[in-house]
Amino acid sequence: QVQLVESGGGSVQSGGSLTLSCAASGYTGSRGCMGWFRQAPGKEREGVVTIRSDGTATYRDSVKGRFIISRDNGKNTLYLQMSSLRPEDTAMYYCAASVATTCQRPGFIYWGQGTQVTVSS
Repeated sequence: QVQLVESGGGSVQSGGSLTLSCAASGYTGSRGCMGWFRQAPGKEREGVVTIRSDGTATYRDSVKGRFIISRDNGKNTLYLQMSSLRPEDTAMYYCAASVATTCQRPGFIYWGQGTQVTVSS
């Protein structure tokens, strides 16, 4: 059984930093795509960044230059370093893992429970 557990969320002021972690157990998809998604109240869940097994990352425009994704396949852990945080980054952040090597949304069938990030102005 695959389990993804996020941690590292919290409340920060605008301009602050946070690092999220996602520990994956039971996930043998070292070649699979992983990613971070977020959902703000009243909004649809959106992709923040995905990373393939070769390290190729794709960021949404609004976080480019501020967020950095990384994965440690040996530790089965995914990270998201977030800096220069803005109030509009406030959301529940979810870790997800795909059964595919590509990063298309339908492949993400494993999801964590989410960790809240709140950025105040």
